[in-house]
Formats: sequence, C-alpha cells, structure tokens
Amino acid sequence: MRLIDVAAILDIETNIDQGKEVDTTHKIFGEFYGPDLDEKEYAILSHCWGVARQGDKVVSFQEMEKFVAMSERKRTEIRGRTGYKIINTCRRARKDGLNWVWIDTCCINKESSSELSEAINSMYKWYANAELCYAYLHDTVGNSWTSRRGSMAPPKWFSRGWTLHELIAPKVVQFFDQEWERTGDKAELADVLSRITQIPWQVLKEGLQKASSVYNFPRPGVAQIFSWAANRTTSREEDRAYSLLGLLGVHMPMLYGAGKNAFRRLQLEIIRTSNDQTIFAWEWTRQSGWSCRILADDLSHFKDCQCHCHGTQTR
Repeated sequence: MRLIDVAAILDIETNIDQGKEVDTTHKIFGEFYGPDLDEKEYAILSHCWGVARQGDKVVSFQEMEKFVAMSERKRTEIRGRTGYKIINTCRRARKDGLNWVWIDTCCINKESSSELSEAINSMYKWYANAELCYAYLHDTVGNSWTSRRGSMAPPKWFSRGWTLHELIAPKVVQFFDQEWERTGDKAELADVLSRITQIPWQVLKEGLQKASSVYNFPRPGVAQIFSWAANRTTSREEDRAYSLLGLLGVHMPMLYGAGKNAFRRLQLEIIRTSNDQTIFAWEWTRQSGWSCRILADDLSHFKDCQCHCHGTQTR
C-alpha cells in the first residue's frame, strides 16, 4: 500500500508559501506491506472525482512522484486544481495525530494494470483498516444536507458507486463540507445516512459483520447489498460491479472493456463462493425490463430489495 507522508507534504507546502526552495530529497510516498502496513495508522480520503470536461482535473501518481523535482510553474498549476485535495487532507490528518494518508487519485499507479487490480481488490480492507476516513462533500456548505426538510437533492457523494464501500467499511467516517468544516460523523448521522442510502442504521454504526451480533440483526444478503448500489453511477461501467467486491467478500481480476459483462462475472463469482440464494431475487424494472437469463443484466433489477433479502454464510 502506498501512503502519503503528511510531514513531507506539509513541509513542501510551507516552503512554497514562504518562497523557499523545495527540498528535492523529500520523499512524498512510503510503501508498506504485511506487518509493516499493519503497524501504520493512517487517514483515508473519500471524495468525488472532478469531471474533466468541466475543467476539473485530478492529480495523478506520476505527477506527485515528480512533484518536488518539477518546475515551479507546473507545481503551481497542480496546486491550483480543484482535484488537489492533498493539502487539506494532510492538514486534517496532522490535527488528528496521524502521519500518513491515502488518496485514491494519486496513491495508485493506474498505468499499471496489475497494481490497479490489486488496489481494487484490496480497497475495502484499506478503508476498513484506516483510523479515520474523511468524506469530503465538495457541493455542500455546512450541514444543511442533513436536514429532513425541503426537497434538496443529496450531495453528489451519495450517488457514486465507489463511495458505498467507503461509507460502510471504515470504523469512523467524518464528513466535511467544501470549506473542510466538519459536519458530523457516521455514528452521529446514522439515521440521516440511512434515509439517504437505504442502508440500515445498524450496519452504518457497526459494519456488515458486527451489526449481526451487536443488534441481533440479520446479515444483509447479496440482493440487499446490490439494492444499495442500484441507483449509483460510476465513470466506467465495469466499476459498478468492481466497486462492490469488498462488500461481497469476493476477489476477481479487472477486465475493462467488458461493459455489463463485468456484473455478470461478479454474480458468477458470488455463486461460486457463496450459498446466498438472494442473488436470484431480482425483479423486472421499467428501466431494464425482463432479463432473458437466470442472472440479472443490471444492478437496477435489485433496486426494490432493500428490506427482505438476508444472506447466508459463504462456503
């Protein structure tokens, strides 16, 4: 797992702000595996990626790797991007006494298909093991989104596929508005979050595994988990399936270009490793119609399975 060194980033930022030379010996990243990773306490960011055609641009691993050695002009351009959330994430982590952070946009080398596949298969565990998860809601001011009154649409963060496991997996999720002001955490806002996401509050407070024992609550089945994702979207069609791997406890290689077949592959892998029969509980929808197959063609077929589909143990 590649982590960002909070002290290195903030030292670089201080030097830039003070007009000093950037120390080119600074190492922004550290890589940790096995026992070394188990010992690391880190914060992790959950956010929405910008839309490139609207002028938004994220910061890549390649750019951050060369950050200290690049020209001042290029560094200024990167620091001015809407997708440059590294500084505020690191500042928040330092306040919380954490020395490392993980941010998906720049901690994964997406030019390496093997690294990307490993990251996607490991991501649920990485979020679950984080000391804190910072959920940055870029389109909110204050905590107005938590109100039950009015017809205000939920923040975009709640419509994205990847943020589903980023909400469930971590022990602590803290929410921040566009000014990086804290607006609450997952435990405090469990009722509000349940209303928005249809995820039972017991799962939000204790996680998928512990909710069953703590509250004598039936473990959600495959169909119910699919229902939470039914109306969520991803930039790549395949990621609607791949973003669910950790929640379902399965592992599979990434094949981009497969389109909707990725969801079929996911269902087959679940059937291979689980006795959960709720995977067949999907229904007709106006959007997708009837499927001519035993397996559902699309997540939207599960959108009405929020409450009645409980799972069984994996094989």
